[in-house]
Amino acid sequence: MFRQTLIKLTFLNSLVFIVLISILGTVIYFYTSNKLYKDVNQSLLESIEHLQQQPDGPGGIREGNVGIGGQFPKFIRRDPRILTLIWDEDNQLLLGQNRDADIFEGNEKLIKPTEFNTLTDVDVEDFSFRYIALKVEHPQLGRITVQFIRNVNSEQELLNRLLLIMLIGMGVGIICAVASGYFLAGKALVPIKKAWQKQTEFVSDASHELRTPLAVIQAKTEVLFRAPKATIQDRILDISTISNESRRLSKLVTNLLTLARSDSDQIEVKKEQFQLDDLLKEILQQYEEIALYQEKSLYLQETEPVRFFADKARIHQLIVILLDNAMKYTNEGGEIQLSCSQNHSSIFLKIKDTGIGIPEKDIPKIFDRFYQSDKARTAAEGTGLGLSIAKWIIEKHHGKTKVQSTPGKGTTIEIIFPKTQKN
Repeated sequence: MFRQTLIKLTFLNSLVFIVLISILGTVIYFYTSNKLYKDVNQSLLESIEHLQQQPDGPGGIREGNVGIGGQFPKFIRRDPRILTLIWDEDNQLLLGQNRDADIFEGNEKLIKPTEFNTLTDVDVEDFSFRYIALKVEHPQLGRITVQFIRNVNSEQELLNRLLLIMLIGMGVGIICAVASGYFLAGKALVPIKKAWQKQTEFVSDASHELRTPLAVIQAKTEVLFRAPKATIQDRILDISTISNESRRLSKLVTNLLTLARSDSDQIEVKKEQFQLDDLLKEILQQYEEIALYQEKSLYLQETEPVRFFADKARIHQLIVILLDNAMKYTNEGGEIQLSCSQNHSSIFLKIKDTGIGIPEKDIPKIFDRFYQSDKARTAAEGTGLGLSIAKWIIEKHHGKTKVQSTPGKGTTIEIIFPKTQKN
């Protein structure tokens, strides 16, 4: 699958590079051509303009003794590189009347003007020319054609060399484009591969976590069906197990749904002003009896009033997740402390326990979905989704997390929120 995607991305990236190189080469070629022929075009157009501005007769013709037995038009040319050719009414080149026409003898069909008042290119043997022609009236010769023509071999040779260099460059560029396209396609696939791997792991872990309570519920239900006459009191342990696994399954599905909706940004965060210290006290009261029953100490450190602009429901969920996690991995007789404080720019939320701790190598992974260290698994059961939800809540409030833990001594999780929150 990824190989086909890599090929497609390589093709698309290469195509983009090739198109850009082609456009750049075309622009350079035509820009250079325009600059090279600018002087040629200007000279030819000035010759026509100068002819039209001559005061001597129609078309700017001035008569002079040139040729044999008669008067022949003579033209003043400003650019000595421009040749002047005269064509009669029958489109015959007057070779005997103009020495400029000698080099075109035998090639009259090639050089004969086909367009008028327009710059036109023509090739004669190994030479390239550009010309402009104009029809004028002459008293003796009648309607004739005056053609101003200039050799453009040097310009054409330079353009041909430029074109050759550009074609070679484009060939090299295409090879580089394919190589660059392949490299960029590989880079683009890295996050896709990681996302695909995470998704595959997520589905695999979710399937495993869902299968366990379902298998227990199915097994216990089959046991109940084997003794249809048994009373509830007789099967209280089986029924209790089914109930516990159902609650566990419900909690797992809820967490999975929360994470899925958070990934697709379907959960809105509604921020409001509230007292964070009052929220901690409220949660503490709810967990005091549970902590007392588990023979653990739970208390709130002396704290100052902290006004927080955040989603109160999500912050409540965050604290519950962290507190539940701390109580789960704290043994009997252990302590759990909650506190909050602030300075001019930040708000600090801290939960400290004297539990089993986390190995240093596992600390960067504790917020990964379904991740649980081996020691944590032996201490208590869990799905490994709570801290992933906590991470999402922290990120939605632009917070940062600091985790300090020593195996056998306890863990401290400190969350730092910016005091100025965006809606």
